[in-house]
Amino acid sequence: MRDDSGAESADSRLAARLASLRAERGWSLDELSGATGLSRSTLSRVERGELSPTAASLGRLCTAYGLTMSRLLTEVEAEPPRHVPAGSQPVWYDASVGFTRRSVSPPHPGLRGEVVEGTLDPGAAISYENPPVPGVEQHVWVREGTVRITVDGTTHTLATGDCLRFRLNGPSRFHCPGPDRTRYVLLIVMP
Repeated sequence: MRDDSGAESADSRLAARLASLRAERGWSLDELSGATGLSRSTLSRVERGELSPTAASLGRLCTAYGLTMSRLLTEVEAEPPRHVPAGSQPVWYDASVGFTRRSVSPPHPGLRGEVVEGTLDPGAAISYENPPVPGVEQHVWVREGTVRITVDGTTHTLATGDCLRFRLNGPSRFHCPGPDRTRYVLLIVMP
């Protein structure tokens, strides 16, 4: 996790929050491993802050805990203010796949929506086995480039200016076919 205003403390807070989520549920590392498909040792290293999770592994953890990725990342930040200046929007980067995620309008208590900006490098692909919250409503608006989004077994190719809207109840995949990067806005509305 990269938060330009304090990467080390954000990583530490994420590790602590992941450990506390498991403890709140009374799950062992073996139980969480079974629920996520991640190895016990990987989970242990993530919770101790020795390893930063990838987008895919964080997605699996969010699914197990019933949280969107934005909500989890916001939980490790201070209470989000009403005004979110561009310089204080949390940014998370997964170098292993070439994915950057900016929480433009982080989740907030009492609000059901959030806004995320995603950037995929050419060739990058992110797959999620399950939605973090079944039935979550998503609107994807492409601002730059081309992205292929697979939802409910159907692949949609979106170009600059296109929008795709859906309720997420199963696996999904975002892929940037290139040759340029893709930048999109994702609006998430909780059920």
